[in-house]
Amino acid sequence: MRFSARAYSRVTFVALVLLCTIVVTGAAVRLSGSGLGCSDWPRCNSQKFIDVSSTHGAIEQVNRLFTGLVAVGVALAVLGSYRLSERRRILVRLSWGLVAGVIGQVVLGGIVVLTDLHPLANQGHFVLSMILVSTATVLWENSKTKAIGEVCSSKPLSPMVHRLAVGVVVGVVGSIFTGTVVTGTGPHAGDEEARRFGFEIESVARVHGSSVLVTLALLLGLIVVVRRRADYWDRLGGALEALLAVGALQATVGYVQYFNDIPAVLVGVHVAGATAMMIAVVRFAHRVFSRPGADAPVPLETR
Repeated sequence: MRFSARAYSRVTFVALVLLCTIVVTGAAVRLSGSGLGCSDWPRCNSQKFIDVSSTHGAIEQVNRLFTGLVAVGVALAVLGSYRLSERRRILVRLSWGLVAGVIGQVVLGGIVVLTDLHPLANQGHFVLSMILVSTATVLWENSKTKAIGEVCSSKPLSPMVHRLAVGVVVGVVGSIFTGTVVTGTGPHAGDEEARRFGFEIESVARVHGSSVLVTLALLLGLIVVVRRRADYWDRLGGALEALLAVGALQATVGYVQYFNDIPAVLVGVHVAGATAMMIAVVRFAHRVFSRPGADAPVPLETR
């Protein structure tokens, strides 16, 4: 059976949705205090492999079992990359990257439990999740085009646009990372006895908030520059608008949650927003840094 390009694009989109969903369900485990609802790994506890006899255990177990759906989605992405009517190396490589990332997540998930929710382990778990979401986003973006060059014009962007674009991408990644430090310092550890980073919450929140504001300022500056060129706007406008919308909403949620004693529901929304922000910045970067003709289909005789 062969996959059409459109069918494969749908498969990669489903894989992306599943990877985003497990980020949110993982946050729900922590925010509900269920991080040690299963005290062992890969078993839930020393008596049972699966145990839903307690609320915390059920929440943690559902999140673990959802990993199976993610694995199916990723496996279909790999299979589809080989069964395309025109196989492309970048799709094969990216799909296998998802496999490596999911395996890494399983291992890190075990480390999180076995270290009693150490904040560094939790931080690594989330960072790897963002890498997986980024990889899935690039896979989806590439699956929608016959070649990378179709998403961008052949004319290079100006040095100023490139510098501002790099600043925006670095700023978003830095903001997400500093957000993980705030999370590792704040009250929602996943368990009342879990260790926390020894920082002052006000200090790390100030660093995180400042990085967000600087990033939004760079983004607005980039939009002003890009708007002056119709060809630039055709290439980047949609991605910039999406990035600005998600960034503004994310900043608003962040400040509201901070000044309202960090309620769990808003933290969950903020985690979902960080995931959306990662997708938005990767889609933007894909349009900035992709090069025409970089990904030609593999000829039939080489398969």
